[in-house]
Amino acid sequence: MHKGSCLCGRVKYEYRGEIEEISMCHCQQCQKAQGSAFVAVAPIRSAEFCITRGAEYLKEYRATPGKVRVFCAECGSPLYSARDDLPEAKRLRLGTLDTPIAPSKRVHAWVSSKAEWFELTDELPKYPEFAR
Repeated sequence: MHKGSCLCGRVKYEYRGEIEEISMCHCQQCQKAQGSAFVAVAPIRSAEFCITRGAEYLKEYRATPGKVRVFCAECGSPLYSARDDLPEAKRLRLGTLDTPIAPSKRVHAWVSSKAEWFELTDELPKYPEFAR
């Protein structure tokens, strides 16, 4: 089981599934939402994810129709995103994990819009848009 929390600790969660894939998304929305060159996310199953504390602090924002970004209203930590047409899945923000992971697959996505000041120097697969 994996556990995670926001920066201020008011929101805590558990994920009972495995985290096998990480996508580093370099799209401009993720850059703006994270305040960084990219975001590290993992697809997770909604049925195995639960907020264990602080649900009242969750706030939602919709920058794109049909997609919600969920974060802590107190400290601003982004926790996950979810699409309306895929209620069975979420994309967990991995910087909020409190437990270690060892994913078997890691990729860079949306490198066509990566920050010009960030250089990709690793050997991971790089996709110009969404990684399939």
